Amino acid sequence: MPQFPRKYARVKPAGLVSRQAKIITDARAPVIPCTLIDYSPGGACVDLGGQVNIPDRFELLHVNTKKRCRIAWKRGTRVGVVF
Repeated sequence: MPQFPRKYARVKPAGLVSRQAKIITDARAPVIPCTLIDYSPGGACVDLGGQVNIPDRFELLHVNTKKRCRIAWKRGTRVGVVF
């Protein structure tokens, strides 16, 4: 049993849910395609696939949902974000 259990269980995208997402850094900048690894009500993990230079705050577009995000951690090409 972890010392600090998660308040919400992490949910992995499954079934017909698209794993493709886009990072919007600026209205005039091109969008950055990324892959959604997993998500929870308070955040997500995305794989940038090589592109690792993104600002600390941005918007994540997944299906029809746009969320304002802040980077919580980085490991290689994966980034953890908080909504």
